[in-house]
Amino acid sequence: MRLGGRSIAVAAVLTVVATGAADAQRRKTPYYASIAAGEARMRSGPGKNYPTQWVYRRADMPIKVLDIYQDWRRVEDPDGTRGWLQVGLLSDRRTGFVGREVVELRASPQAGAAVVWRAAPGVVGRLSRCNGAWCFFDVKGRGGYVEQSRLWGVDPGETM
Repeated sequence: MRLGGRSIAVAAVLTVVATGAADAQRRKTPYYASIAAGEARMRSGPGKNYPTQWVYRRADMPIKVLDIYQDWRRVEDPDGTRGWLQVGLLSDRRTGFVGREVVELRASPQAGAAVVWRAAPGVVGRLSRCNGAWCFFDVKGRGGYVEQSRLWGVDPGETM
């Protein structure tokens, strides 16, 4: 009996966690999020019965949520590919993607500030302290300020 009680408690906790993730992803579209899972399948429609279009193997990849259908989100990735991901594969964590050119990470949010790091095209980092022109961009503990217009995953003028 005791084992059964623990199983019910674990199931209840998992249900609350899954519901919390889904609730966190229920907001007005479009909005940015990121891929939470180490592997995520983008599908052609909102259901597991739809074929896989793409397999992402990069947690923290930023995506833009365009539409919501039950527990599925229609998303767009930095290359413009669109498809559907299950909400449980997504996170509200804001991340950015470096486009086609190397970006300079600066010590402060000013064009003349010292360059502390450089990030190559394709690098993904976590975003914070966005003031509408600059964001703090953290790549595995190495961070600095980057002009928002140089990153995919945050809109110019957006603050957070």
